[in-house]
Amino acid sequence: MCGIVGVVGKPARDIILNGLTNLEYRGYDSAGIYLNDLNGNEYLTKAVGRISNLKEKLTPDEQGLVGIGHTRWATHGKPTVDNAHPHFDETKRFYLVHNGVIENYAELKEKYLQGVKFHSNTDTEVVVQLISKIAREKNLDGFSAFKEALKLVKGSYAFLLVDDTEPEHVFIAKNKSPMMLGLGDGFNIIASDAISVLDQTKTFVDLQDGDVGDITKDSYTIETVDGKKVERKPHVLDIDPNAASKGTYEFYMLKEIDEQPSVMRKISQTYFDENDDVKVDPKIIDSISKADRIYIYAAGTSYHAGLVGKTMLEHYTGIPTEVGLASEAGYHFPMMSKNPFFIFLTQSGETADSRVVLKEVNKRNIPSLTITNVEGSTLSREADYTMLLEAGPEIAVASTKAYTAQIAVQAVLAKALGEALNKAEAKDWNLKHDLAIAAEGMQQLVDSKESLKEIADKYLIKSRNAFYIGRGIDYAVALEGALKLKEVSYIQTEGFAAAELKHGTISLIEKDTPVIALINDPATADLTRGNIQEVVSRGANVVTIAGKDFAREGDNVVLPEINYYMSALLTVVPAQLLAYYASKDKGLDVDKPRNLAKSVTVE
Repeated sequence: MCGIVGVVGKPARDIILNGLTNLEYRGYDSAGIYLNDLNGNEYLTKAVGRISNLKEKLTPDEQGLVGIGHTRWATHGKPTVDNAHPHFDETKRFYLVHNGVIENYAELKEKYLQGVKFHSNTDTEVVVQLISKIAREKNLDGFSAFKEALKLVKGSYAFLLVDDTEPEHVFIAKNKSPMMLGLGDGFNIIASDAISVLDQTKTFVDLQDGDVGDITKDSYTIETVDGKKVERKPHVLDIDPNAASKGTYEFYMLKEIDEQPSVMRKISQTYFDENDDVKVDPKIIDSISKADRIYIYAAGTSYHAGLVGKTMLEHYTGIPTEVGLASEAGYHFPMMSKNPFFIFLTQSGETADSRVVLKEVNKRNIPSLTITNVEGSTLSREADYTMLLEAGPEIAVASTKAYTAQIAVQAVLAKALGEALNKAEAKDWNLKHDLAIAAEGMQQLVDSKESLKEIADKYLIKSRNAFYIGRGIDYAVALEGALKLKEVSYIQTEGFAAAELKHGTISLIEKDTPVIALINDPATADLTRGNIQEVVSRGANVVTIAGKDFAREGDNVVLPEINYYMSALLTVVPAQLLAYYASKDKGLDVDKPRNLAKSVTVE
């Protein structure tokens, strides 16, 4: 959710502002920056709204060789200047930024901070006031007081702390919320996401839960709250900073929709050898081969990708597969089969709800695989195995290319696992060819995107609500299409299994209600046509997106021919474009929908 950037040993202001700008896609409602020039001058500036508002408030004199910055997404307290980070203690000795949620902040405030004057309604200020009180009462240096306070804190956090009595240091701590240390020549950087500072360094140290650190311009020390030193080795992150640039695009979302054909080709290159044989880590295949049931857990768009993956896995491997919402399973763990295997789908690898499930999975010694776009992310590190999406940076809040990448990588897994289990369907499946067909079909669709703009303008932008309907895999895509449209255009949209309309929902159909019908399932294509007539007779404006084999005269979008089990890769593209144009043509911020965050790192 929120963004954090800290700098030690280099002019910090522009690095922090640029870094926070690179993290705008995560969602935020206020921003702030603390700077210290190491000559006794320190500056704190905060603003509500966009980072541009923060930049306007800064004067040319506000500079520093040490700094911490933050973009906030409101949890405790409304979006106000007082509630924006960094927060400070009543003596203005300590300055703190924080991602996460402190679960026992009210208890800490009541027990330890009676009589302290607070300036905000946040859980974060409770922590910085606590650090200050411990430092005064126990006569401790800042780092020691920080560690003592952490022993009392319960919850998720990525903390950056500056003590103005030792301003050449930034103290850090991590638990559940993502944070990385970037190493430079004569400077060091701390960030919640490496993509924010790739223009400064590509060498990073992955921090783990429980890590506490003392960062200076030339060194870093990582230890536990009890003072035990731990080793965290640096690695080079091979990402092109320009990959996160919009280039000539007005919005990231359209750029990422257009990148999907190249993502399919990248996945094909990664997961097939020169003989066109699928290649997946044999340890992964061996472990899943022993399972009597596969459990896929995810949230949002990743959950919808899991529904498509379930169909492929069951067809090509014969292993029963269940799909669940991580937010539900974390506290209502499912009844297990004898030999379960868990798969976690996550774009960021930091999804808090999925991590709660993974911790329970690890406690029970159940084998697990994370399929993610971010190498070295928390869910990747903590699962037994990882498969990467190879989608490149995804910036827009509304996921597009990560969704299709998740489907494609699940297809790779289904192919490799089915072959290992000697399933004829998997052996006969020319998946590499299907990925090439998908890439070509996606290209055809994005090249004809203007026709989708016309549909959005005609049927969607003036509508208050809309529906997606489909059967089989089309139903899974209907859920995703509805989510895309509602999250970026604010049109209340629901996805339904087509036949379920007449079990209640058809009562909502009235004159000019948009209904987008997906038709790719060979078993039910004619039945879905019947459902279309039911809504047409009640005045609905129907948009049909049909596979070539099932198309009829008058269909709005005809999809290139593709294997049914891979059809979601094509069907979703028109849905993505409809959402994009509905949002853009309503004058909305396509990349940063209201109230939403890219990576949901709190439960």
